[in-house]
Amino acid sequence: MISNQILQNTIDGLKGIARVEFSVMDVDGKVVACTMEMGNCSKAVVEFAGSPADSQEIQGYQYFKIYDEQQLEYVLVAAGSGEDVYVIGKMVAFQIQNLLVAYKERFDKDNFVKNLLLDNLLLVDIYSRSKKLHIQTDVPRVVMIVETGSGKDSNALELARSHFGANSRDFITAVDENNVIVVKDLADTNAQKEIDKSAKFLSAFLQKEGLKVRIAYGTVVQEIKEVSRSYKEAKMALDVGKIFFDDRDIIAYSELGIGRLIYQLPIPLCKMFIREIFGGKSPDEFDEETLTTIYKFFENSLNVSETSRQLFIHRNTLVYRLDKLQKTTNLDLRVFEDAITFKIALMVVKYMKYMESME
Repeated sequence: MISNQILQNTIDGLKGIARVEFSVMDVDGKVVACTMEMGNCSKAVVEFAGSPADSQEIQGYQYFKIYDEQQLEYVLVAAGSGEDVYVIGKMVAFQIQNLLVAYKERFDKDNFVKNLLLDNLLLVDIYSRSKKLHIQTDVPRVVMIVETGSGKDSNALELARSHFGANSRDFITAVDENNVIVVKDLADTNAQKEIDKSAKFLSAFLQKEGLKVRIAYGTVVQEIKEVSRSYKEAKMALDVGKIFFDDRDIIAYSELGIGRLIYQLPIPLCKMFIREIFGGKSPDEFDEETLTTIYKFFENSLNVSETSRQLFIHRNTLVYRLDKLQKTTNLDLRVFEDAITFKIALMVVKYMKYMESME
């Protein structure tokens, strides 16, 4: 529903234009928003609300009923009498009634999108409600999740909405306290480029507003019924990105690689794997020099010459370190199969440590 603050801002602006004082009251005679105190109008408002009249002049005030789908929602009181005040009052009541319709539609769409993301709708309901809310069902869309690290998530939600604009075909909502969700409507041409550009612009905008953000997004879906899948993919991308791509602010589900598979492994199986490969020792327990050598060797695609050059060490020194590592682990990183095993082990350990930190 429309907030009291929106009503207050509206009648403040209308008072500035019309030079007439207004008060918006509920059907019980309580003030919701006003530009000035109008005396004790509560009893008159309650009596007017119960009458069949849509407008009435009582003791120097004009009263107007404001409906929401045939249901009386508010009573507008305008200070003054005469034809001019009556016309102005009717226009203000009409404006507020249109606001109610607009905000109700926005609320209905927001509620629909939340249930769509969370898989709370039957297939028949998805298409029937989409038609009722005038939402296209067969356009390409992608779901982005924006995680803010400032604790100002409600502010982030409004900032994201302002960034995309009121006339945007995108949906911006939230299903929990930690994340803002963007269901982005895409053009048919070069969707990936459009997503990357949109994510970068949104990240830059929110960071400029003082929010530290991380953005993850799923794959493009062609039907509205598949939006929840893109949302689940974005959620996984957000989690996996924190583990294996912690240096990146924007991560796509399609970029997760083997990290996506490791993330779905049960912890007991991970522990068994590490124990079988390394015995009682964990690969992350090596000294810093050894770990630096390993990571640089992987970074250079197992190229001994390039790795030794970047580490500023002699080739024979690097070979000595790799031989020493082989004696410790029975894995020779110069052999592709052993290198793959070691690389996966490092990722598994990183995943295990992350999951332990979340407990």
